[in-house]
Amino acid sequence: MTTVASPVPATLAPSDVELLRRMLLVRRFEERCAELYSASRIRGFLHLYIGEEAVAVGVGAALEDGDNVVATYREHGHALVRGVPAGAVMAEMFGKVEGCSRGRGGSMHLFSVDHRFYGGHGIVAGGLPVALGLALADRMRGVPRVTACFFGEGAVAEGEFHETMNLAALWTVPMLFCCENNLYAMGTALARSESDTDLTVKAASYGMPAWSVDGMDVIAVREATRRAALQARAGGGPVFLELRTYRFRAHSMYDPELYRSKDEVAVWRERDPIDAIARRLTGAALLDADALEALDAAAMEEVDAAVAFADAGTDEPLSDLTRHVYADRRGERGPEEERT
Repeated sequence: MTTVASPVPATLAPSDVELLRRMLLVRRFEERCAELYSASRIRGFLHLYIGEEAVAVGVGAALEDGDNVVATYREHGHALVRGVPAGAVMAEMFGKVEGCSRGRGGSMHLFSVDHRFYGGHGIVAGGLPVALGLALADRMRGVPRVTACFFGEGAVAEGEFHETMNLAALWTVPMLFCCENNLYAMGTALARSESDTDLTVKAASYGMPAWSVDGMDVIAVREATRRAALQARAGGGPVFLELRTYRFRAHSMYDPELYRSKDEVAVWRERDPIDAIARRLTGAALLDADALEALDAAAMEEVDAAVAFADAGTDEPLSDLTRHVYADRRGERGPEEERT
């Protein structure tokens, strides 16, 4: 299967300012999370998405409200783009009942049925079989819906990836494989884990279209996803998107980041996706300095409100410790079952 690049439109529309707004919200939310984690107000694991915002926002802009989204443990941005309120996400970080997973999932396990956002999966490649099941169910019921599954390039080395790719192609399911290739699986460089670093070749071996996309360009990501979603929704089967991006922060807040140089990070920071789309919008006379400042201020205000909401949240009572964990079926047993 030939690997092709997605065409990028030469002109922008006024509505494309919304892409910048969403990216700013994700960036400011992530930056605040880093501050709160350092202050021990967020605990557990924390994996930041700073630098990769164009992927979540670009893909999200091409999806419909009824589509399904499955993500990894680096999923705060995906949840926000999907429409999960910032307050519900931050409350989940704080372990509060008002969180989108009632405070039980934390940073790595955000979930919202109302927004068709099915995780937040802590296991590498763990979301892929779940996404396959969602897509298969929609295909069997004849629902014109696609399932977008995000995963890192490290997942390509996992068995679940290959099993899911094979079945998705075999069953012609409406699924988008959104590979966020940020070059490092935790601290392992891509070239040290894959014999062939062109990931589209692996995907094409399963007989599905496989496209490589500049993941630092939100417009390129959106257009590639639109094309892929149109094909999948029309019954054309799954599509693999290799979204080449880069995380500016370490793998997690615990990561000493000894596996890459500061010079390398600095080079990628020059390609900041937020700065890139802001420059394009400015060049197209769709944005000026005042409007950019207002967008950024609004993002900060939304994050401030989210923190206030989380601060005011409630802790789950100790009496609910086993709730949603064990099923109490005593009331459903018949007389003979009670005797045994």
